[in-house]
Amino acid sequence: MSETLEQWIARESAHAAHAMLRSVSATNIVKERPGFGQTVRPVAGSVVASPVLAAYDPEPDYFFHWFRDSALVMDAVRVLYETGRLGEEALTHFADFVRFTLSLRRLDGRALLERPDWRRNVRPEFEQYVRSDDLGAVADDAVYAEARVNPDATLDISRWSRPQHDGTPLRALVVLRWLNALSARQKFPELPPGVLADAERLLRNDLTLTAAHWRARSFDIWEEELGLHYYTLRVSAAALARGAEWLQRAGEPHAGDTLRAQAHTIRGTLDDFWMSEGNYYASRRLPPGTASPKTLDIAVILGAVHSADDDETHSARDPRMHATLGRLERLFGNAYAINRDRPPGRGIAMGRYEGDAYYAGGAYYFATLGAAELCFRAAATMPAAEAGRACWLARGDGFLEAVRAYTPADGSLAEQFDQRTGQPASARELSWSYAALLSCVAARAVVVAP
Repeated sequence: MSETLEQWIARESAHAAHAMLRSVSATNIVKERPGFGQTVRPVAGSVVASPVLAAYDPEPDYFFHWFRDSALVMDAVRVLYETGRLGEEALTHFADFVRFTLSLRRLDGRALLERPDWRRNVRPEFEQYVRSDDLGAVADDAVYAEARVNPDATLDISRWSRPQHDGTPLRALVVLRWLNALSARQKFPELPPGVLADAERLLRNDLTLTAAHWRARSFDIWEEELGLHYYTLRVSAAALARGAEWLQRAGEPHAGDTLRAQAHTIRGTLDDFWMSEGNYYASRRLPPGTASPKTLDIAVILGAVHSADDDETHSARDPRMHATLGRLERLFGNAYAINRDRPPGRGIAMGRYEGDAYYAGGAYYFATLGAAELCFRAAATMPAAEAGRACWLARGDGFLEAVRAYTPADGSLAEQFDQRTGQPASARELSWSYAALLSCVAARAVVVAP
């Protein structure tokens, strides 16, 4: 008898949980970067984007602690905790993550520049990949505008797209969700001493930085274009709105009102991203005179999913978000060979944007899972007996069927699967892919639970 979707979800979820946790506090793995003269030994609390020791040979080197990816993984750890699939280990991971993140504020690029001996360890052919003297601006809170750091709590010395302002609000949202989960379960006394105060300190810092930087241009979620981006603004609005509620409960109404007003302003800015002629939310606003083929981008859907708001606009309830999803389905349905001649019940395998050329330039597991999660969240906003609820559930299951069709028998999830062959591509064992599956399945359970 063939495996049902429900059976596959149960099996794949168990694998995803185990595989994702290999990236959390991966202290048993040592990463050598001889070209940069580095030996990286992760410390507790770090989260690597992939534990695979690759070096663009041909798979990319993802052995970094990305702020965005690590927040999504820690949110999935919370899901495992709240569903009873991970116990005290989850609390340890949260505590370590908070302390690791706070420790990064001690990093100082100026101190590194004062010790030029580190450049002598870089091989001549790798000099072109080493960042310039912009390290001198990386100190204190500026560390959090980096896209990533090494998992041994040292600065990334490679050339990369900076600044990045999506990790800070996303992390604030995740810490808020953790605090709410622990409060509901009355688990604060079980945290290691001082962790609650550290978590609140980190949260306040992240909210302050979000309020200070949401208007500033930064690189997009894919770290490719500098501008104002829907995703970054969307998670910023959610972080400030939820942070305002937290401050209100903490007896700080004035501070809460200030953040709430900023969240309202951001939502007004997001309204301007609507492209009436194209019937979708634009993913970016670039400087005048700059054009981009990436305006229609799955990042918009991910912004709604990662914010997890139930507001009328810019959420799974928003008809304009539904229209954006439809436009993306048509785009990838036509562009990818694997989406043609699909069997009944299988949805579209989703990519990032038109013309993507990174590795296979194909479908992404977390993009397809993000589309599924938006459908399940849309279903959850409707009464159980309403026909639309069943339609959204079926649509979400279709996306899951696409993921299922291109998941190897061993359950491993890479970053992409090829748009022509369906074979895994780019980074193997991507922690974000596993986190996306766990988050998606949790959203589905809200709809299908008895």
